[in-house]
Amino acid sequence: MLILDWQPTNRSSLEAVRWAREKMPPQLPVLLMIGSASEEDIIEALAIGIDDYLIKPIRRSELTTRVQVLLRRAYPYQHAAEQLRFGRYTFETGSGQLRFDDTSIALTQKEFNLALLFFRNLGRPLSRATILEAVWSRNVEIPSRTMDTHVSRVRSKLQLRAENGFRLTPVYSYGYRLEQV
Repeated sequence: MLILDWQPTNRSSLEAVRWAREKMPPQLPVLLMIGSASEEDIIEALAIGIDDYLIKPIRRSELTTRVQVLLRRAYPYQHAAEQLRFGRYTFETGSGQLRFDDTSIALTQKEFNLALLFFRNLGRPLSRATILEAVWSRNVEIPSRTMDTHVSRVRSKLQLRAENGFRLTPVYSYGYRLEQV
């Protein structure tokens, strides 16, 4: 993906877009961040080959979402839904659904992401910082009880007990670990 910062008085970003469209793979997504631009400037940028643009000041969540959308459109095969199976648990990543045997488990998106993170890292201790970054996708601190509450809900809703083959345990002063038993 190509993300460029463009000031309409400086043509170098548009030249970079022209070069990328000639030399790079055609599906390469191009996002232009524009300080302030007239309608004509935006039309010119779109005609040259950008896929999307953002007008400054950039909002972080909007930038992240637009990047995800452009990447999903450009590389759909990498964003295809997966069905991941761990013992009696089946995760459907495209729909965000989780089943235990044939029973659907109702989870929020955060709970689904947290459960999937634990199962993808089976047997590995995950630090609180790793969990925060992977599930909450931000660098701000959340209250420690928020994470603990989400972990507790996942443990309860998925019935992560030895008789079901998995155990979710705290790792003192570090984080959590999902173990297969």
